[in-house]
Amino acid sequence: MDRAPSEIETLIAQLARLPGLGPRSARRMVLHLLQRRDQSLRPLLAALERVAQTAVTCRRCGNISTLPECEICTDPRRATGEICVVEDVSGLWAMERAGVFRGRYHVLGGTLSALDAVGPEDLRIPDLLARVAEEGLREVILALPATVDGQTTAHYIADALAAQDVQVTALAQGVPLGGDLDFLDDGTIGAAMRARRAF
Repeated sequence: MDRAPSEIETLIAQLARLPGLGPRSARRMVLHLLQRRDQSLRPLLAALERVAQTAVTCRRCGNISTLPECEICTDPRRATGEICVVEDVSGLWAMERAGVFRGRYHVLGGTLSALDAVGPEDLRIPDLLARVAEEGLREVILALPATVDGQTTAHYIADALAAQDVQVTALAQGVPLGGDLDFLDDGTIGAAMRARRAF
């Protein structure tokens, strides 16, 4: 038989749609899972089911959690007066992986884009402005992509915060133009965080 049964082909096609996986990688993954059903497939299915049932968006920062507020937001040691603004959850995870920031985060859920008709009200920018006022933050670190839309968003936020008593900084340009945090190595993220500048 040249092809797997249709149910397996459907699974391969679904996995191939995930970021970082193509048809060949998906096929190898499915074969591995099927050959090790008890050790790999069944635990994976159980974990996927648990996450599907329990994953929610943190109501404070926008992170993905299994609680109404994520572990970062509820950790009193993270109440440093600093908040790091990222485009999406992958940016938050990249910052955490680098281990260079010990404050709290705010996930915007995208960037401003005139081309795609994405305005401030379509993102979590109003929530950010409210958090800065309510939590008495002393620094807002803009860790947004070094793209046109990312920089437009950064300028918009900096202007919106100009009247508040808060320092606005941005990651140093060790983050390459057009770069996405999730694809950067930990050293680059760390250097960019340490060399952040007034925005």
